[in-house]
Amino acid sequence: MYLAKMQENSQSGLPAHDVERFVFVVQGSVTLTNVSSASHKLEVDSYAYLPPNFEHIIKCDASATLVVFERRHASLENHFTELIVGSTDQQPLLDTPGEIFELRKLLPTSTPYDFNVHIMDFQPGEYLNVKEVHYNQHGLLLLEGQGIYRLGDSWYPVQSGDAIWMAPFVPQWYAALGKTRSRYLLYKDVNRNPL
Repeated sequence: MYLAKMQENSQSGLPAHDVERFVFVVQGSVTLTNVSSASHKLEVDSYAYLPPNFEHIIKCDASATLVVFERRHASLENHFTELIVGSTDQQPLLDTPGEIFELRKLLPTSTPYDFNVHIMDFQPGEYLNVKEVHYNQHGLLLLEGQGIYRLGDSWYPVQSGDAIWMAPFVPQWYAALGKTRSRYLLYKDVNRNPL
């Protein structure tokens, strides 16, 4: 997980061999072009999943900021991922039984995909109803607002632009503070046995 701050008239390189890439636009806009010259304009809150070894270029006419996830793909025989381009507002709100936050998943939950990215929205005063513990590691970027994040026995005030990386089995909890919605982007590895 890293932030890519693209300057005017810049373009991306390719990730390493067998590495998949997910980009989410935080500021500005970029153009994604693949080897067949198909292009997609990505603006704030839009994203692209790029399968491993997928030839592409991300170009920026003016400055832009992207959050980028890259990882060596844990492939499975006869299961293949595909290019995905979308935007947060196109994704349906999912049921969150017993919780009050809003949840959207940006990638398919099917077996070929070894991670997912969620967008979670909390209105001021909303919080996770339970302290959570997960087997999977998480990466989080607070996109809007502010709150308090608990990791283990420590409490951290967080605000827009802050990043958190959570190891497996670390207890975690979040509450939104302030007067505006808080929104975060959450990475989690899925669909593979962690052992």
